[in-house]
Amino acid sequence: MIQAIHTAVPGRARYRVEKLYRCTELKQHLEFYLSQRSGIVSANANILTGNILVRFELALSTDEVEELIIEIVQTYNPHAVTLQKLSSNSQKIFDWYALDIDAVLAELQTSDTGLTQVVANQNLQKYGTNTLPETATRSEWSMLLEQFQSLPVGLLCIAAGLSVVTGGVADALVIMGVVGINAAIGYVTESQSEKIIHSLKSRDRPLTFVLRDRQIVEISTAEVVPGDILVLKAGNYVAADARLIVTEDLSIDESALTGESLPVSKSTASLIAADISLGDRINMAYKGTLVLGGQGLGVVVATGKFTEIGKLQAMIGETPIQTTPLARQLDEVGSQLVMLASGICALVFAAGWLRGYGLLQMLKTSISLAVAAVPEGLPTIATTILALGIQEMRKHKVLVRSLNAVEALGAVQKICLDKTGTITKNQMSVVEIHTDTKLISLVNGHFDVADAGTLKLIQIAVLCNESAVMRDDNGEYVVTGSATENALVYMAIAAGVDVLALREQYPLIETQPRAENRNYMMTQHQHYQQTLLAVKGSPVEVLDLCRWRLNDGERVPLTNAQRLAIALENDRMAGKALRVLGVAYGYDSTELIWLGLIGMADPVRHGVKELIAQFHQAGIDTVMITGDQSPTAYAIGKELQLSRNDQIQILDAQDLVNINREALQALCDKVDIFARISPANKLQIVQALQAVGKVVAMTGDGINDAPALKAANVGVAMGKAGTDAAREVADIILEDNNLETMIVAVSQGRTIYNNIRKAVHFLLATNLSEIIVMAIATAGGFGQPLNALQLLWLNLVTDIFPALALALEPAEPDILQKPPRSPDEPIVKASDFQRMLFESTTLSGSTLAAYAYGIARYGIGTQASTIAFMSLTLGQLLHSLSCRTERSIFDDIPTNHYLNLALGGSLTLQFLVLAPGLRNLLKLTPLDGWDLLVIASSALFPLVVNESTKNQGTQQ
Repeated sequence: MIQAIHTAVPGRARYRVEKLYRCTELKQHLEFYLSQRSGIVSANANILTGNILVRFELALSTDEVEELIIEIVQTYNPHAVTLQKLSSNSQKIFDWYALDIDAVLAELQTSDTGLTQVVANQNLQKYGTNTLPETATRSEWSMLLEQFQSLPVGLLCIAAGLSVVTGGVADALVIMGVVGINAAIGYVTESQSEKIIHSLKSRDRPLTFVLRDRQIVEISTAEVVPGDILVLKAGNYVAADARLIVTEDLSIDESALTGESLPVSKSTASLIAADISLGDRINMAYKGTLVLGGQGLGVVVATGKFTEIGKLQAMIGETPIQTTPLARQLDEVGSQLVMLASGICALVFAAGWLRGYGLLQMLKTSISLAVAAVPEGLPTIATTILALGIQEMRKHKVLVRSLNAVEALGAVQKICLDKTGTITKNQMSVVEIHTDTKLISLVNGHFDVADAGTLKLIQIAVLCNESAVMRDDNGEYVVTGSATENALVYMAIAAGVDVLALREQYPLIETQPRAENRNYMMTQHQHYQQTLLAVKGSPVEVLDLCRWRLNDGERVPLTNAQRLAIALENDRMAGKALRVLGVAYGYDSTELIWLGLIGMADPVRHGVKELIAQFHQAGIDTVMITGDQSPTAYAIGKELQLSRNDQIQILDAQDLVNINREALQALCDKVDIFARISPANKLQIVQALQAVGKVVAMTGDGINDAPALKAANVGVAMGKAGTDAAREVADIILEDNNLETMIVAVSQGRTIYNNIRKAVHFLLATNLSEIIVMAIATAGGFGQPLNALQLLWLNLVTDIFPALALALEPAEPDILQKPPRSPDEPIVKASDFQRMLFESTTLSGSTLAAYAYGIARYGIGTQASTIAFMSLTLGQLLHSLSCRTERSIFDDIPTNHYLNLALGGSLTLQFLVLAPGLRNLLKLTPLDGWDLLVIASSALFPLVVNESTKNQGTQQ
């Protein structure tokens, strides 16, 4: 698809080419062939936006250029392009930041006094409401259906259907009962998680101030239209994308959209460069961002789905969801079972038919074997243990949306950590104060002010400050303002300064805010009969205003050597990625006194550095992705020791623009920090890592993180401070924003996977033993050792409770000292199959020996069948002990109380069916002492053999 993006600049037009997105080859193809065409001056394609900027001679029209692009793209791929004209209600798309204010107002047919109500109503009808499409959520019905969408469950349903066809209605009911229990467990668990996640949803501010008919009016946010003039005030969210036309010390927090942690100071000047990144468009305000300070006016250029947030939502919808390793591996096991069951059933059917058994009889026998081949407990075991994992995570304030997400986190090899709001708190904090006499490093809590100069600096920072301060009913301070201004007030509170009393002592007379040619703020305060000047801002500019400094409370001249020392200290603090402010005061603007420097940062969350070390110990690589500048990102990465080899590799977004897919994939696996990253870049990075075979987790809290969260194998969003868009697509939500709980989830995921492997091993080995017993007896003409209902009962007794108990094995002590498993490693490896074949052979051989004893004593019939049934069932139950560990169970291993309880319960059930009344249901007969002795010996023999071979393997 090609979409024309009109422009008000003659000889220049921008087009969106859908297939250009992330396609370096098409970019090169377009740029080369367009440059060869007559009338084309230049062509620049951007694979991150899908846009191509074409400069052309005025003799050409935009329509002719569009036709040229279509022709060239079709030579690249004849099926790639269909022309789509903008519909009548589509909004114009410009590089609004590149146009001057008059051109913007003219294009939108508005003025700086706003629209009339009549025109606003017409635009509302034409363009629609300023609302974003609701993100598609998982319905109750879809969650229920998903419980049946696995191959093992499908096999059970087929087996139930075949049982009905051949008259085994009771068998079918029991099988479907197992399927129903599995679906109920999964549905209830996931439904509960969805309800909790939806309860975290925030609500947009419903009203917005705009200029209408030359008056400031408050209207519904949904009724804002292109051409409206937004009135921007501190504390309000921006209602739509707008080109700024008036700014007065306006600063906006754009972290949810761009990932940039520092507030952005806005201006109205046009920007000349093409394809300026979102975070650098300082003359624009975007829907969903927060005005922190100052005020301004902006003309609305896009609403609803045409805003940058709307485009992100569209990107989220187009991003495919990744399946988890466990889901893929269980399906692979199911496929292997289908082939195994089909082959053996066909073999047994053919052997029986050749021996003269009836067609219906052999069909029933074959179906019984199919039922035996499918472990009824496998779906239930996997679902139940994952559900229990979700419940365990809730205790740690971790909400898990889908059952497989916990296990998938245990397989993660790369964790991409969003910086702002995830690694850091997304709130500024003073971390250093540098005065003439000392350097103070602040830590959490109160600190002592030991000299008059430091106290004066703190007081001036509170006076030259726009934050509103009050006390609540409990006497606690309530501070409202920008992150930077608030940080200065909290610094004073931590130092023991009574902020309200100080401001009463120095009443505010006048404020001179920052301006485009003045990067500092100055306030005037009444102090007895004098006017106190308080100044803070750019250290270089504030220092130029000063002639004096304080020395032990006395005013002394500021020398050139001292100015140089202050400049060097400013560079040192800036090199640590601190936002540095210079502070001064005086009673004459030409005689200001220098007080010192204040360094602020968005602090790293407590425990994150230790968490990074734990990830590295667990063999997981950590990658930081941020919208911040490279120096800031590098400083934080160095503090966190982000690289496992202490050599931090950093890559800027500008380096991603012209890189081809193969080079990107090779680079992404070696880079520790990605800086100045856009939402499209984040998605690009995650998909590049997946392309080289990595299992990727992505953390984030902003709408800019949502596409990457959805694409990652495991998306992890913040619950308390995160956006709805991030939570809607994430697999895991950290309800209290505590990133440290991720290592708990990794441990839980690895343990769950290991335990599911143990349960699968047990289920396949025991079910294979049933097939071998039935196949050999049938092919050898020794009757049927077990009937269909006995097979089903055996599977229910041995598959469910012991296998579930195996899935509850305690975590291994070194679970977080091992590297993550390869995603390509099957849940059942070739070596596992060899071991299972050996174990099932000992089980089936021992059972057949007991069956032979029964035939020799009683002949072929129910008595011999009862002995075989009891022998195989007890042997399988004892085999669960052998599946606990690859070491011998006679070694010192922790007790699994769940398994002991499961074995006790299953053995009780097994002997209960021998009671009069119940045994008729399964066609069983009474047993005497010799029979019981043979059964006990037959059950114990495989356990002894299998454990002794473990020891031999260990010794070898």
